[in-house]
Amino acid sequence: MNAVAAPDKAQLRSWLPGYLALAVIWGSSFLFIKIGIRELHPMYVALGRVTAGELTAGIVLLVTRPRLPRDPKVWAHLAVAGAIGVAIPFTLFGYGEQRIASVLAGIWNATTPLVVLPVAVLVFRTERMTLRRTVGIVLGFLGVLTVLGVWHGVGGVQLTGQLMCFGAAVCYGFAIPYQRRFLSGLPDSGVAVPAGQLAMAAVELAIVAPFVAGAPPSPTRLSLDVIGSVLALGALGTGLAFVLNFRVIRMAGASASASVTYLLPIVATVIGVLGLGERIRWYQPVGALIVLAGVAVSQGFLRLPAVRRVPEPEYATR
Repeated sequence: MNAVAAPDKAQLRSWLPGYLALAVIWGSSFLFIKIGIRELHPMYVALGRVTAGELTAGIVLLVTRPRLPRDPKVWAHLAVAGAIGVAIPFTLFGYGEQRIASVLAGIWNATTPLVVLPVAVLVFRTERMTLRRTVGIVLGFLGVLTVLGVWHGVGGVQLTGQLMCFGAAVCYGFAIPYQRRFLSGLPDSGVAVPAGQLAMAAVELAIVAPFVAGAPPSPTRLSLDVIGSVLALGALGTGLAFVLNFRVIRMAGASASASVTYLLPIVATVIGVLGLGERIRWYQPVGALIVLAGVAVSQGFLRLPAVRRVPEPEYATR
């Protein structure tokens, strides 16, 4: 028995540290965003994050030397993926956290898989809708209503901030099946595609940010906390994280990598409460659990109880 179990434990040790590191890095990103927007416009937080992430990805490219795409159509797809998968959602989370706690932003990020499925089914037609998936989406939607606390009535700055964070999750929901359809089959896509996506997002943000947010502030006027937070967002949460994610997918599979979604709200809540002293209402973590349950059902991690069919009685015939 020990001889059989040993390889499994060794395999688990090979990817579990990276998996847990991903949960901590991505879960703490909402804290760094909260600190960054104290002195920077959300667009410049996103631009600084993407630029630092691209520099980190560039180092990985120099080490691994993958073949970068040369087809202009591929770069056009990278531009679209960079906009809807990086530039827009990163900016929306910054705008959202100007109005709500980082804990809530982490909770809304967990709704991404609920958006991915209907988009993949209805828009890109890469998935099929089943009863299990439908039940998971409905359950997740009930969790969304619980997080919003709809029985209190909705409106005001809090609602706007939450909708912005949900809008970021919707962007991810379009970006993931888009990348799966147009970019996942490319050679060396595990390194070259994320690096190209970050490069296009950096260009897009650099063009748009001055028109929306004005001239960027001088780095000498920024506190060390803000500078460190933006660098951590880029180097860790955007650059190193995609390398770890690729490693987890390669060693444990895409399903195991996707399950890190369940840990992000937990990490974001602990860090937000302990690090920033944020307060949350009882129904927000309850709603997050319902959302995660819906995600688990829709992705097949939680199975619905099987319905047992009662056999029809047989009648004698003449």
